[in-house]
Amino acid sequence: MIRRCRDTEFEVIHAIINDAAIAYQGVIPADCAKEPYMSKDELRQEITHGIEFWGFEQGTELAGVMGIQDVLDVTLIRHAYVRTSHRNQGIGGKLLSHLRGRTERPIMIGTWADASWAVRFYQQRGFRFVPAEEKDSLLKKYWGIPQRQIETSVALADQRWFESRENE
Repeated sequence: MIRRCRDTEFEVIHAIINDAAIAYQGVIPADCAKEPYMSKDELRQEITHGIEFWGFEQGTELAGVMGIQDVLDVTLIRHAYVRTSHRNQGIGGKLLSHLRGRTERPIMIGTWADASWAVRFYQQRGFRFVPAEEKDSLLKKYWGIPQRQIETSVALADQRWFESRENE
């Protein structure tokens, strides 16, 4: 079952993010890595800035979470994580499909460039790289992440985003 996460599930969301982020160890640049991957204060700040978390409930526990956030003229998919013990069961795809259905706006996603599995996940679901010459400015405009993370990340967008660009 996919549902909006409850305020009382903050600790569970935090645990899922940091469990799943183990996959980034040795993949993202060492100067960007930290432990834990996301602190509780960072998670609180993300929620305060409008990220709405949705979860995939399996049995009596959340198996994965994914955030959605409207920023300016697009919707961002943020912090998509599935518990290590629940990977490769289609949970991420179901969450993404659900969140895509919640908006008519163009959708953008940012992820680490060297996280090939994450990039492939989004490409298999129709997302494409934004033009290389625009990537940095888009990451600055919509995400507000540090310069080093911009340098080591990619941005992908859905067909609606590309269509909106054609209509400009």
